[in-house]
Amino acid sequence: MSEFGENRSTRVGIDGEAFTINGRPTYEGRSWDGHSIAGLLFNARTVQALFDDENLETRDRWAYPDTGTYDPDRNVAEFLAAMPEWNDHGLRAVTVNLQCGSPEGYSDEQPWTVSTYHPDGSLKPAWMDRLRRVLDRADALGMVVIVGLFYFGQDEVLEDEDAVVAALDNAVEWLLDREYTNVIVEVNNECDIEYDHGILGPEHVPELIERVRRRERDGFRYPAGTSFSGGAVPTDDVIAASDVVLVHGNGVDDPDRIREMVAEVRDRPSYEPMPIVFNEDDHFRFGSDCNVRAAVESGASWGYFDPGENDYWHGYQSPPVRWDANTARKKAFFGYLDGITSEQCGGRIVSE
Repeated sequence: MSEFGENRSTRVGIDGEAFTINGRPTYEGRSWDGHSIAGLLFNARTVQALFDDENLETRDRWAYPDTGTYDPDRNVAEFLAAMPEWNDHGLRAVTVNLQCGSPEGYSDEQPWTVSTYHPDGSLKPAWMDRLRRVLDRADALGMVVIVGLFYFGQDEVLEDEDAVVAALDNAVEWLLDREYTNVIVEVNNECDIEYDHGILGPEHVPELIERVRRRERDGFRYPAGTSFSGGAVPTDDVIAASDVVLVHGNGVDDPDRIREMVAEVRDRPSYEPMPIVFNEDDHFRFGSDCNVRAAVESGASWGYFDPGENDYWHGYQSPPVRWDANTARKKAFFGYLDGITSEQCGGRIVSE
């Protein structure tokens, strides 16, 4: 074992539909309102952790209001500072992306340049150092990081499909070289959105998922999958290639549709027991019937996506990000999560 492996403390695993950390189910033995949460992976979409815009014409849009400039090192440092509090509230995973996500929350066009990759698929050291800092902190806290490799609107940075494959190989090899064991790979965000490179679309992305799964080091490989747009259920080919089914709840206003999506996944001919994870959902009604509750009742994990509230300082999606729980929306989410995962706040340990 190398010096990296000796220092790793968090290893994610999959046992049927359940996630494990260091061989034990997450939230082991715990239930909420009569529903087991053991093996679930409550998560948050925090894809701007590595953010830096290299387009000088758009970079000033993300300036911090107190300094008038954007600083990627400040961004990641404040992200790291917030992680222990998230963990204390029961959050066990975050999603980051090597091409981030729309810094406006939702965008028709993306003129900015936000990417870990050079056009040939090689990696930018400053970006990977920020990723290292996130993964190291998560590892120390016992948290999992869902690492997305590509994002629509930025994949065009890569010069061709060979560069896409090279970028995937380079990123996965970088992770394996450093022996991170707390990572799940999301090949790309919402593969059914229009990507510049066809290899990232639903028809061909199973090949990339399989490519991740084939890369192994000392018997360890990364669980992998890819996500579809809000309300969509992955295709049979994608499910067959995956270790985890990633779905999005954006635009799903009726919690019953969340339940239906989970049922539809399980009804796919290609589905064999594996975790089903909502790793993006922009709904914030945390009450007696809401998307979070619907996911838990269905045995699926749920992820918080906060694009902001018409103020770039408030959401998790729009830089410059305030990573602390500074808004009523964030406080409501973490309070609700406490109620699900904490014995003191409503969750309970069931008898063995």
